[in-house]
Amino acid sequence: MLKKFFLPDEFVKNIFHITPEKLKERNVKGIITDLDNTLVEWDRPSATPRLIEWFEEMKEHGIKVTIVSNNNERRVKLFSEPLGIPFIYKARKPMGRAFKRAVRSMELKKEDCVVIGDQLLTDVLGGNRHGYHTILVVPVASSDGVVTRFNRQIERRILSSLKRKGHIQWED
Repeated sequence: MLKKFFLPDEFVKNIFHITPEKLKERNVKGIITDLDNTLVEWDRPSATPRLIEWFEEMKEHGIKVTIVSNNNERRVKLFSEPLGIPFIYKARKPMGRAFKRAVRSMELKKEDCVVIGDQLLTDVLGGNRHGYHTILVVPVASSDGVVTRFNRQIERRILSSLKRKGHIQWED
């Protein structure tokens, strides 16, 4: 049960390890990505120059990106609008409605998309429950908001269990 819902299909150190070339090998045409601690630190208001380049590289290769965040409209809008990146706020991940909306807005099929995030309990669980290819990234910052701190405690237990059972093939 843990493996089915909480084990990501892939694990990478950061978003920059996800390249258009690797995505195209899997026939990926769309990315549904979390914002806070996936793309930038949870308290950083805007994208870094390197992240802007990553978005541009995806666009040049025809890969669409939509930010799907549980955060409020103001936070997500202030980050996304200057970049011209579509977004969904108050997504209520791991529920599936926001993932479906993102796929529809990109005019793609679920099979053409990946879900990228830093949390097992929202991004990976939501993506896995709804049949997406999931990619877990190491959180950008070592600090979190209050709710996320609680989630991280649960995640550590889940990861520990998955590791004991031999399901995790990567280093911490």
